[in-house]
Amino acid sequence: MSSPLRYQFIHDERLGIRLPVLHLEWEDYSTVERADMLLEWEEIRATIPDKIHRVETVIIEKTRQMSEEENFVRSCELNSEIHELASVINDLNIWFRVQQDHDTKIHQ
Repeated sequence: MSSPLRYQFIHDERLGIRLPVLHLEWEDYSTVERADMLLEWEEIRATIPDKIHRVETVIIEKTRQMSEEENFVRSCELNSEIHELASVINDLNIWFRVQQDHDTKIHQ
């Protein structure tokens, strides 16, 4: 019989990355579990800048389309899409800083 998962990384469709789901407080994990989680997170985290760049490229294209769009309703739709994509970039930046912020606290 296997023990229940103490943590996992679950794919977030909106952000396009796997995010950590911890079932315990950080301090309750063993040193080995913490190291394993941090290693897996660093591998995921390393993909974030490229994801941000791809989303920025889409925003630039949608902005170009919006500047040429004559249909007001479609222009509003494009604006909403750009807003959502900007929100994705913001959230990806927050997740990218998670480990960095943790490392900074350790070294203070």
